[in-house]
Amino acid sequence: MTEDTVLVTGASGHVGAELVAQLAAGGHRVRAMTRRPAQLAVPDGVEVVAGDADDPASLDAAFAGAARAFVMSAQQVAADAVPAHVEALAGAAARAGTGRLVLLSVLSGGEGDDVLAAWWGRAERAVVDAAPEWTVLRPGRFMSNALGWAPQIARGDEIAVPFAHRPATSIDPADIAAVAAAALTDVTGRHAGAVHRLSGPAALTPAEELAEVATVLGRPLRAVEPPLEQVRAGMARGGMSEAAIDAVLARTLRSDDGAEVLPTVEHVLGRPARPFAAWARAHRAELAGAG
Repeated sequence: MTEDTVLVTGASGHVGAELVAQLAAGGHRVRAMTRRPAQLAVPDGVEVVAGDADDPASLDAAFAGAARAFVMSAQQVAADAVPAHVEALAGAAARAGTGRLVLLSVLSGGEGDDVLAAWWGRAERAVVDAAPEWTVLRPGRFMSNALGWAPQIARGDEIAVPFAHRPATSIDPADIAAVAAAALTDVTGRHAGAVHRLSGPAALTPAEELAEVATVLGRPLRAVEPPLEQVRAGMARGGMSEAAIDAVLARTLRSDDGAEVLPTVEHVLGRPARPFAAWARAHRAELAGAG
């Protein structure tokens, strides 16, 4: 691989996999990093490497020779910890001399005074400090979150949907990947030092999204909103810390963050963001439990 290599961390994720495919389709040299390289399917010509944020040597090998990199982490937020995985990735990038980094953050980034703000503020600073050129992507709710309904859809028509009537401007991960690709490959400098807040094209409640899924599947699906205590217990089972759960619930219940339609995707890509109905049609098999 040459110095033109673009490294994609988190290459097996919803955004990372889309980004690998888009960069490869555009003729770029792509290196896909994952903890389980044998399980990753990629387009022809893409280099797959092993990389684990808990293994600095593997990160040094993955970043070696990469001029640009997409940085993301699924590490859980905790009150008594730090975003060690993003910091490890940023450190490896700095050691390798990777000149441009694009970070996948969250919609509010470091704004606010709770544990989420502290965590993501520190993660963003790590990337800003690590490379001469950087771009931060701050997307809202992913449309792919709806794939979490698939096991329930396979069992019946009544679907437990937390906060079923709170609107959000969900975004297609493919659109996030397209903005990331634009920032990684741009030669004009328009994305250097930019913080891009991203949304989909319309504010829909999860219940309205489920109705779109019902139309796509030809099923009479019905959203049932579980009690808050049940939602909290489910978040804990998923590995979230109490502090993070408290912060997420406070933001969800006390604000309308994430409900604003933002123009960024269209400004960057020159086309509108993909609507939820189109995403659902493209992922019909997965939503039905067949994918």
